[in-house]
Amino acid sequence: MFEKWISISTTQLAMILLSSVIVYAAILIYTRIAGLRSFSKMSAADFAMTIAVGSLFGATVSAPNPTLLAGLFALLCLFAAQWALANARRKSKLVSKLVDNEPLLLMNHGEIIEKNLELANMTESDLFGKLREANALNFTQVKAVVFETTGDVSVLHSTSDDVALEKRIFEGVVGAERLFTDR
Repeated sequence: MFEKWISISTTQLAMILLSSVIVYAAILIYTRIAGLRSFSKMSAADFAMTIAVGSLFGATVSAPNPTLLAGLFALLCLFAAQWALANARRKSKLVSKLVDNEPLLLMNHGEIIEKNLELANMTESDLFGKLREANALNFTQVKAVVFETTGDVSVLHSTSDDVALEKRIFEGVVGAERLFTDR
């Protein structure tokens, strides 16, 4: 029984190698056609695409099912769907609103917005880690912190008090109106 678990024939190894090369080449070709957006982290759909491609790649090269052609076709379908969705998102605000999460303001001029931190399902410890990662030395330097649609956290900070935030950068950010009201 143990032998079945760790043994593999040279024919199986050769098939895995051949499948790996073919599927990898197909992913490169599909990416060239559909664009690098296929693997970006700009939306939940982009993240799902990355996971699905990785899963299909692994399954196709390491197991007899799906077959090589089925795996290649499935990848083609994923890339086509990703391309179509990206175009639909670009052309329609409604599609974009249905597919994308909204960015969320977590800090406003050094003040933590607890309600939004809860909405983002983050703890203060998570936030502090992101502040350290961005080299923010104290709360007074922090102009804004945004929980992005991708799950990334953007920390905008400056040591200068006279730095003004550009309003257009915060379009669509939930809670951003707080940044531009008199404090």
